[in-house]
Amino acid sequence: MKTCAIVQARMGSSRLPGKVLKDLAGAPMLARVLTRLARAETVDRVVVATTVEPADEAVVGFCTASGWTVIRGSETDVLDRYHRAFKAHPAEAIVRITGDCPLVDPGVVDEVVGAFWKLSPDVSYVSNVVPLRTYPHGLDVEVFSAAALERAWRDDANPAWREHVTPYLYRRSDLFRTHCVTRPVDDSTVRWTVDTQADFDRVSCIYDYFGTDTFTWEEALIAEAAHPEWALLNCDVMQRSVA
Repeated sequence: MKTCAIVQARMGSSRLPGKVLKDLAGAPMLARVLTRLARAETVDRVVVATTVEPADEAVVGFCTASGWTVIRGSETDVLDRYHRAFKAHPAEAIVRITGDCPLVDPGVVDEVVGAFWKLSPDVSYVSNVVPLRTYPHGLDVEVFSAAALERAWRDDANPAWREHVTPYLYRRSDLFRTHCVTRPVDDSTVRWTVDTQADFDRVSCIYDYFGTDTFTWEEALIAEAAHPEWALLNCDVMQRSVA
């Protein structure tokens, strides 16, 4: 039973263009995401899903030069992009990761993927995001079955949902059983995802502090507790919601 992690990444961010290849302590942010994700023991393959837009030639060039598998697809129909990646690299379970989360944690990935396999086939979708987030923004992990992806790709007619890939899975309780991985301590107010320059500045502080990408998310929390000024950098940034 194979698990494929698909990382969506593109240059065309509205709030921080080119963010996925911005230098983060000596390496492109996307490299940090992929390197950390590849350490997850439950992931058999990592695939980058970018777009056919000319600007994303840069993403393809980076992946090709660095040895990462990459496919291209629609800029707005990200669900179709995931389906293309899945068809090119079949697996029984798909992990959704976004390229703007440079603190993605292999231990958290293993926990969520492990929960999926434990509950499969009764449950089609497992995440640490919905309906109750207790992990920081930027540690999001979503895992779903190949069959669930196929059905969503075929039947989801909502463009806004297709852009965000998974709403059809967790909002159609009549079709899919879901599960949420939570923890007793709520750290959902911590923001480690990168949508703006302020977000990037905060994660840069963390990377500069450790000088490596091998730190765990718990170690990052401890470091931030000793440096509360880091969290002030992006405290005013609002998270965009799915329509």
